[in-house]
Amino acid sequence: MSRITRRNIAKDTTMQRVDTILTEGVVVTMNEQYDVLQNGAVAIHGGKIAAVGPTDKILAQYNSDTIVSCRGQYILPGLINVHTHVPMTLLRGLSDDLRLDVWLYGYIMPTEREFVSPDFCRVGTQLACAEMIKGGVTTFTDMYYFEADIATETARVGMRAVLGETVLKFPAPDAASYEESLAYARTFIETWKGHPLITPAVAPHAPYSNTQETLEKCAELAAEYNVPMMIHIAETRSEAEDHLSTYKQTLVHWLNKIGFFKVPVIAAHCVWIDETEMRIFREKGAAVAHCPSANLKLSSGIASVQDMLDNGVTVGIGTDGPASNNDLDMFEEMRLAALLAKTQTYNPTAVPAKTALTMATRGGAKVLGMADHVGTLEAGKAADIIVLDSQPLHNIPHYDFNPDNVYSRIVYASKASDVAHTLVNGAFLMRDRRLTTIDEQALRVEAVGYSARIGAFLGDYQRNVLSKLIAVSVGVERGESFEIQVKAVLRDPSTIETLLDHPDVEVLRTTHYRQHDTYFMFDDPTAGRVRYREDDKVDDEGKIQDVRTRLTYTSPEKDRQIDSTIALSRSRFIAAATQPLRFYKEYFQADTERTLDKDRRRWSITYRGVQFYINVDQVLQPAQPGLYIEIKSRTWSARDADFKAAHVQEMLRILSIEADDIVTFDYLDMLPATNA
Repeated sequence: MSRITRRNIAKDTTMQRVDTILTEGVVVTMNEQYDVLQNGAVAIHGGKIAAVGPTDKILAQYNSDTIVSCRGQYILPGLINVHTHVPMTLLRGLSDDLRLDVWLYGYIMPTEREFVSPDFCRVGTQLACAEMIKGGVTTFTDMYYFEADIATETARVGMRAVLGETVLKFPAPDAASYEESLAYARTFIETWKGHPLITPAVAPHAPYSNTQETLEKCAELAAEYNVPMMIHIAETRSEAEDHLSTYKQTLVHWLNKIGFFKVPVIAAHCVWIDETEMRIFREKGAAVAHCPSANLKLSSGIASVQDMLDNGVTVGIGTDGPASNNDLDMFEEMRLAALLAKTQTYNPTAVPAKTALTMATRGGAKVLGMADHVGTLEAGKAADIIVLDSQPLHNIPHYDFNPDNVYSRIVYASKASDVAHTLVNGAFLMRDRRLTTIDEQALRVEAVGYSARIGAFLGDYQRNVLSKLIAVSVGVERGESFEIQVKAVLRDPSTIETLLDHPDVEVLRTTHYRQHDTYFMFDDPTAGRVRYREDDKVDDEGKIQDVRTRLTYTSPEKDRQIDSTIALSRSRFIAAATQPLRFYKEYFQADTERTLDKDRRRWSITYRGVQFYINVDQVLQPAQPGLYIEIKSRTWSARDADFKAAHVQEMLRILSIEADDIVTFDYLDMLPATNA
């Protein structure tokens, strides 16, 4: 426990009265000169730092009702977390050890669509604030949904924050369209701009989750109100490479070209940017939020932080969201920032402890455009201060022959649990490890309540293959699609021309595909199956003209046999495959997989005015002799199915296909099962 004394102010009429004095600590100012006072004190008044100096001089000049002895402790500027998603504390540990795209699109976003609401954001924000206050964070940035509710809770708790309303090219929990997100952001900015603790911002999630139009509109809105923007940039190698392949420019060059850097930009991650992009950041005044733990956990890579600093880029440190970290511990992030830079450069002098602590304090303030207000202990700045135990067992003994050793002790050995007091604007948000603005026990109850509901949802979701598929698909056909079909061995390919030249047949379209199918199979017979198909459309010379990928969910059994040859089957779900095959392999975690390659020639025809599809297939892998023909048609009722089945029988006779040539198995049945 710290020693708090109260003086008789009447006896000290010649002294200046202030609200609080922190005394007898090691004051680590983090100012430009890196002044450190071994027996220092900080006087606080009106939410600001009134003076910093030796304890005896401060006590000779200032008096207060509250004097806090910080003997055996460090007095530091509050830490600044420059990138996180605070309500995601409620998703902590939801799904770990996955790739970023599988984690984000397969688990986080479906859960967010189901649960994220103003109340979710209130509880999640309060939980995050409690954790950050206990870990010495006084200022943070946020990128999420319902930012007005996050702002209300943050201000109530008493923390300082830059809060960015997320904008996406697809629907979000608080907006059905990007236009609604922009409208929300505008109202949010107008409501909170000028608040003493809250700085509103615009936050297009990332280039890959936006369009050029949405990014430009975000930049215009931020410029109109002179507020910052937040965005994720080049977090993964695939993100950077995909963008380069599509636009023939790197991400940062392209963003610069479209005028994105009209206002200060806080770019999270930037793991895969090069030195030319770093120079654009320097010239445009953009800053980087380095998130070492999340980059490691998601295997995104190690950002070239030392190169960024050498190229004049402003770099701060962030935790990222607690669903991808899984905590908000800035002491851990400082330590990793210093260690990873050494590994990345093979240079033990890269990002020394002093630099790491600078990035978490003064550097973070510069990232947020608050360098004149917070980030150092200097008279006139806001009294955002933490007091840190300097002598726990894990941080002794001390060697002071090198003045920089104090930074090493803080960065390499201190823990978030060593923080004793946290103040923002001179007010204690935590005193002697006890939160003053948050009811910790009530918060625990609310958080556990959410986890129970989310856990039940995910349990059902994980067991339902169709639900998982719908969750990660865009532009889906959710209605059931029935079709009649017949398959046969095609012994004489010339009979196709006989059918196509028949007077009752009109050929509407002819295409040629190379099809690559991967089937995801499940031991549960009620689960159904999912097919991932890549259609490579080829020309007469066999060159690929176009590629289409799609997903199909089907029931495992035929619905009924119309006669001995024609089956009525059901495809319950069709959607574009917006992710690579690797994503779906990791996401569905099928019990077995089967793959099939075939060459397909397709004719769309009408027979007696009814539309059918004729497919002639050669199965390439696994190799099968001969050709197969399929006749298919969509249907919507039993009566219609019987009507079309009669037409199919007539076409089989035109093709001279005998009953012995009819096959009742799927191509899938030809394939050997392999473990997924």
